[in-house]
Order: sequence, then structure tokens, then C-alpha cells
Amino acid sequence: MALPLRTADETVFVDRFTDGVLDPEQPMLGPVRDGGHIVANTAPGCWGPMITPHLKGGHEVTVPVAVEGAEVGDAVAIRIKDITVTSIATASGNDRPMEGRFLDDPYCAARCPQCGTMYPATRLEGIGPESVRCANCGADATPFTFTNGYTIVFDATRRVGVTVHREAAEAIARDAARYAALPARSTQNPILRFAPHDLVGVVARLRPFLGQLGTVPAIRMPDSHNAGDFGSALIGKRHEFALAPEQLAHRTDGHMDCDAVRAGAIVIAPVKVPGAGVYLGDMHALQGDGEIAGHTCDVSGTVTLQVEVIKGLNIDGPILLPVPEDLPYLARPFTEEELARARALAEQWGLRELERTAPISVIGTGPDLNSATDNGLERAARLLGMSVPEVKNRATITGAIEIARHPGVVQVTFLAPVDRLARIGLGPYIEAQYGIKV
Repeated sequence: MALPLRTADETVFVDRFTDGVLDPEQPMLGPVRDGGHIVANTAPGCWGPMITPHLKGGHEVTVPVAVEGAEVGDAVAIRIKDITVTSIATASGNDRPMEGRFLDDPYCAARCPQCGTMYPATRLEGIGPESVRCANCGADATPFTFTNGYTIVFDATRRVGVTVHREAAEAIARDAARYAALPARSTQNPILRFAPHDLVGVVARLRPFLGQLGTVPAIRMPDSHNAGDFGSALIGKRHEFALAPEQLAHRTDGHMDCDAVRAGAIVIAPVKVPGAGVYLGDMHALQGDGEIAGHTCDVSGTVTLQVEVIKGLNIDGPILLPVPEDLPYLARPFTEEELARARALAEQWGLRELERTAPISVIGTGPDLNSATDNGLERAARLLGMSVPEVKNRATITGAIEIARHPGVVQVTFLAPVDRLARIGLGPYIEAQYGIKV
């Protein structure tokens, strides 16, 4: 007797997390209906999972959600409706891997330095950078420590943060899970237990975004490595997640660390497995372009997304439609005054018609910024049916190349002809985001 098909839900609530691995063979939540919503309570990424050896990916992202009707070769438009920080405080800073505590990669192959257990369970003893202990033998088992770190607290409105001194950092560390607002099903060791305090009295503005937002890759891989820069570190290694160079093409670049992936933006992600598998996490309270310290203020939070299937778009990596204020100056839609000036100038020189354009941002990734830029340019050219030299010209005079994450995630942003955007099915999203009729 055949089992009844699952009915797609209007809203899927997510409070469950992976063990740090994105696996297309694992069951998904949902499905959520095409046009429906995903509401999630996310756990901090980066530092908490980085000091939790049993998490195998360096992050702790949500269990993926299947989207009704999403098939390989489609895309999923993800509208970010809301992002709210729930953490009261967090800790972060520049990292140093601890030699002897991992097999080739400290993010995804942690090993106890004393008993040799891979992915050891741990227990917390006291506070400070030696508080993570192997549950099997008791050895100090954190794969990472700080070279320079800080503890930062947030105001009640989550608009500003201030880094605190040792006494405050240690008081927070003793109640770390509460200050981090760790979701109930999170299994990470809260980084606040380390009580770093190298920066004191620094004021920072909050502008939260998602460091991880995307779809499941077509091959099993650690969550933080689902990008061309981190992913390249898997090639030829000895651990279980090692890849051959050609296998990296199965990634979906969900780990962007792009500060424009915030409330109001639209991410258009590739579908490389049936159902797509939308997942999210690694919420950042704030970050400057490039995330040059390697890490920023990872926080817990709540997120609301709306998802829609775009049939047959067949993209290799993400497209981003940022909120207008996040666009580079040259890529912002023209005002009526600017267009009037342009029309007058065109008539003066005998031009009968001006090209109608709208902004688009294509994500490129690679082992370094040059290869990431090349990847983004090639993806944009393939998407819009242009040559790479044409995309280079357009990005130079009507856009910019922006660094999302050093060493290898960029945004290739420019004004593209609206007829080409309409031809590939992006018209409704361009019109909704920028008010440009396509």
C-alpha cells in the first residue's frame, strides 16, 4: 500500500540543527509550499561550533527544508522578511588553530590530542580557553584559540554593542548559554565561556545578516565549506570529507558571509538536489566587508523567510538582489532627474533610445579573491548571455566588485539590461525590489 504524499505546509518552523554536515541523503523538514514561509531560531556559527569537536563542519546550521516543486536545475528565490538578534552578548576574534588537535582541517576533522578520538564529545570545566575538555580522557581539546579576542554586549534594542573588560567577560562566561540565548537543541559549546577581553570599550553598530543562507549541495560536505574558498581546503585531504577538484562543482555557495544578505534582500539560490533544501545559520550581528579578522559577532536569532521556485533558471551559484541602500553608488537605479539629463544628452548626440537597466549582484567564490572574481564574472556572463569582457565593462562603469569574505567570496554587481533579466524570469523580483518595470 502506497504511503500518502506529504502535504506542503504554509509555514515550516525550524529549531533543529545539523551536526555541521550538509548531506543530500539526509531527510529534510517540510516541504514548505511554493510561496510559503520558513521561520527559524538559529544558533551562533563560527566560534561556538569551532570549539565543539563533535560538530563536523565548523558551523551549526538549521536542518534543511524541502520546497514544494523544486527540481534540479530550478532556483529558489528566498526573500528575507526579518532578522532579529536574540543574543545578549557574544565573543569573537582572530583565531589560531591548535596543532595536534585535528587531521588536516581544524574546522571539520577535530581530534583529541591525548587519546586520539576523532570528533570527541566534550565537557566544560570552568571558564577560559582551556575549559573545553575531552569527555573520554579529560584533555584540553579545543581545536582553536584566540590570537586577539573580545566579548561584546548589546543594548536592549540591538542597535549598538560595547566590548567589555575582564571582570564583565568572566561574569558573562559563567552564564554563557543564557547570554548567548542558545536555542534549546543547539549542542555547541558557547564561545562566551572563553571570556576573551583584548579589546575593551570599543563601540560598534549592529546590522545583522546571515552568513549562511542557501540550498543543499549535491555532495556531502561540511557546512562552513560550502563555498569555493573554504571548499578548496577539502581537496586532497586525509579526512572523511576530502574531495577531488571536480567535486567542488557540487557546492551551492550557501556560506557567503556577505553583509548584504540581510532583512529586505532577496537571495536566489541554485537547486542541486530534489526539494532544494533551504538551510540557514551563522547569523552575524555586524561585519565590515571582507570579514578580515576571519570571524565576527556570531549570535543567536530568529529569522523569517519566504521561498518561491523559479523554474529552469539553472544557475551554478547565488544571485543577490540587495536592498537599495546596499548597492554600490554606480549600480543604484537612476532617478528621474538623472534619466532626464541622460535623455537630453542622448538626443544631443543623435541617440534615439537609452538602454533600460536594473541592478543585479552575482556571487563568485574561489580559493582567492582573483579566482572568486573570475568565477563571479563567468557566472554573470553565462546568466545573461554576455561575454566576460562585456560584464567587466558593465561592472566597471555601472557597478563594483565587492569583497564579501576574504579570502574568496565576492559580489559582482552592475546594472544589467532589463530585457535580459525578464528573459530569465527575474522580472517580478527586480520590480518588487527596485520598482523598475521589467
